[in-house]
Amino acid sequence: MTKKILAYIQEDLLNGSETIAAEDDLLTSGLLDSMAVMKLITFVEEEFKTAIPPEDMTIEHFMSVETIQAYLQSRNA
Repeated sequence: MTKKILAYIQEDLLNGSETIAAEDDLLTSGLLDSMAVMKLITFVEEEFKTAIPPEDMTIEHFMSVETIQAYLQSRNA
């Protein structure tokens, strides 16, 4: 899961211009803008077959790849 999300961010959203780690802050660091975050949410929904309700589209859940993974695991538990 982590590798797929990291690869998508690096290759599709950052166009291969940066290498990131799972713990890197994606939002407040400016790595991703709001459009990129929406693309990331769409990718996560499609790739992992889960619907993310609007109330869960928060900084807490999408701050880093680690927080995305933790969120997805909590939804599947």
